[in-house]
Amino acid sequence: MSTIHAIIFGIIQGLGEFLPISSSAHLVIFPWLFNFPDPGLSFDVALHFGTLIAVVLFFWRDWIEIITLAFGKKYDTAKFNYPKNTLWLLVIATVPGALAGYLLEKQAETIFRSPLLIAGTLIFAGLILYWVDKTGKKNQNFEKISPKNALLIGLSQAVAIIPGISRSGATISTALALGFDRVSAARFSFLMSAPIIFGATILKFKELLHNFTSIEFIAILSAAISGFLAIAWMLKFIERVSYKIFFWYRLVFALIIVLVYLWR
Repeated sequence: MSTIHAIIFGIIQGLGEFLPISSSAHLVIFPWLFNFPDPGLSFDVALHFGTLIAVVLFFWRDWIEIITLAFGKKYDTAKFNYPKNTLWLLVIATVPGALAGYLLEKQAETIFRSPLLIAGTLIFAGLILYWVDKTGKKNQNFEKISPKNALLIGLSQAVAIIPGISRSGATISTALALGFDRVSAARFSFLMSAPIIFGATILKFKELLHNFTSIEFIAILSAAISGFLAIAWMLKFIERVSYKIFFWYRLVFALIIVLVYLWR
């Protein structure tokens, strides 16, 4: 694993975690396409730690507001108006994904990594995102998210353990299908990424510390920077433009995977 590889993997993780294009699919397919070395478990933990840093730093004022609101106080640190139960909604949304990660970890590291399966999920999930973005009512804002909504969005996050589905893509698609506007859907998706990434990082943090080198540090830095920029860009982009561009990207990427698979 070279410095260049670490930077590339970090950028892939940072962009793919928050744009609805599936970071796990890209982290599987890029080494397969370009014969990159297998990064290993500790490196994977480093990449996720980098995106955790990105979402915490970008929303640090929001996190203060969300946590204090949950305990009956309001510090007006965030520029966004959060309901008092936001923290508990995020907890509810996290449970299905955590259970899926625990129960299907072995499958996620083996049978779910087939290039053709990933190509299929890229297209399928992309079509759903395109359809719900086009047909969704978008007349509900963040303040209207209920515990039931949070659970449904959380269930879609659980499905994203399959590479190609995309955690952000699945959760945003579900929120749009429930009638939420694009910004609210994306914001809730980004916020709910923090607990699930934090949990996955903590479980395997010992591996990261045991094998920590400058390469892991570079990967963390690359993922954190690219993730931070992805969140900032995405929240501004979707105020003006639809999610259609991500469908077309997923479709082209899937076709490349199929063509390379058949050629080989």
